[in-house]
Amino acid sequence: MSARYPAHRFTVTGRDGRTRARTGRIETPHGVVETPAFVLCATRGALKAATMEDVRALGASLVLGNTYHLMLAPGAERIAALGGLAAMTGWRGPTLTDSGGFQIFSMGHGGVAAEIKGNRSGTPAATLLRIEEAAATFRSYIDGSVHRLSPEISLSVQGAIGADLVVVLDECTPFHADRGYVERALARTFRWSRRSLAAFDARQGQGSAGPQALVGIAGGHVHEDLRREAAEFVNGEDFFAHAIGDSLGGDRAQMHAIVALQAPLLRPDRPIHLLGIGQVADIWHGAAQGIDTFDCVHPTRIARHGGALVRMCEETSGRDHLNLRNARFRDDARPLEEGCDCPACSAGLSRAYLHHLLKVDELAGLLLVTRHNIRFMTRLMAAVRKAIAAGRVREEAAAWGVSLS
Repeated sequence: MSARYPAHRFTVTGRDGRTRARTGRIETPHGVVETPAFVLCATRGALKAATMEDVRALGASLVLGNTYHLMLAPGAERIAALGGLAAMTGWRGPTLTDSGGFQIFSMGHGGVAAEIKGNRSGTPAATLLRIEEAAATFRSYIDGSVHRLSPEISLSVQGAIGADLVVVLDECTPFHADRGYVERALARTFRWSRRSLAAFDARQGQGSAGPQALVGIAGGHVHEDLRREAAEFVNGEDFFAHAIGDSLGGDRAQMHAIVALQAPLLRPDRPIHLLGIGQVADIWHGAAQGIDTFDCVHPTRIARHGGALVRMCEETSGRDHLNLRNARFRDDARPLEEGCDCPACSAGLSRAYLHHLLKVDELAGLLLVTRHNIRFMTRLMAAVRKAIAAGRVREEAAAWGVSLS
C-alpha cells in the first residue's frame, strides 16, 4: 500500500471466479471491515430510530457521517472537541465521511428527483449560490447563513470529524446536465481532487481521532468516454480507495451499466465504494462487478414509512420491501421474514402486530422495523461474502430474488 497511508491496508481475500466479485479486508486505526460491506448512514451523527449500540449488535462494521450536515450542526469544531464522530456517537468503530459535495450540488439544483440517486422526499428549494474555482458557496438549510466549501475546507471539516476514510470534494452533476457542463465539472473535480490531496498532506493525514486515508471519486455522468477518463485519473493519483460517484443515470438499468463499465477500470489493489446506492438488487449487481462497499439511507428511510426489507419474491412485486402500513397485513400472523434473527423476528412478532404499531404511531413499530432493516442488510452482506467464497454469486443472488444474467 501507499506510504501516504501507513495506518490503513486493503487486502483481497477471495474471488468468485465467474463474476468480478471479491472479498477483502479494509484495516483502519479503529477496526477491520470485511468486504463487501454495507455502510450505514448516520447523516447527522445518528441513525434514525437506532443507537450505535444497536448498530453494533446488529452486525454493522462501518458507519458514514454526512460532512454537509455535520458541518452545519453541531459543527466540526464541536465534534473534534468531543473526540471525533465515533467517540461522540459511541460507535467505537471505523467511520467514513463523504465530502459534502453531493448535498451541495443536489440541493443546489433543487433536488435530483429525475435520477436514480434522487431525493424521494420532494424537491427542496435551491440553496447553491455559486460555483467558482476556489469554492462553492451555499446557504444553510437550517438558518439561511452563507457558507463556502472548497477542497481545503472539506478536508479540514472531515479532519475535525475524525473519520478513518475521507473523500475528495467533487462537483456532482445532475442527471439533466448537458455534456458540456459535465466536461467542465469533471475537469474541475480533477483539479479539486489534487487540491484535496495537498490539503490532506498539509495535515499529514491526521484527523481528530488519528490517521485518515483519502478516497478519490470517479465520475463522468452517463458518458462512457468520461467515465473512462475519470477512472484513468483516479488510478494515477495516490488515493487509498476509489468511489464511483456523480450521476449514475435515470434508472436502475442505466446505473448497473455505468457500474459495470467503470468498476473494472479501477485499480484492483484499492477498495471500490459505490456512493449512495444500496437496494438489494443493486448490492448483488455491484458486488458482481467488484464493488467492495456501499452506502445508502434506504434501510432506515423506508423503515420510517413502514417499509420492511425482505427477499424479493412474488409477494413484493419486484421490490425489496413490504409496506407494513397496507391493510393486507392486518391479520398476517407471519414474521417479517423466516430465518431472520432481528429483535422483531426472533421474538416471534407478527406482521399484523407491526402493522398495528405503525398505524397507531407507536414508536415501538418504528424501532422494530428499523432494527429489522439494519439486521437484514448485515445478513445480506454476510450472504454475499459467503457466496463469493463458495463461487456461487449468481445462484445466491437468485435465491435473494435477483437475476444477474
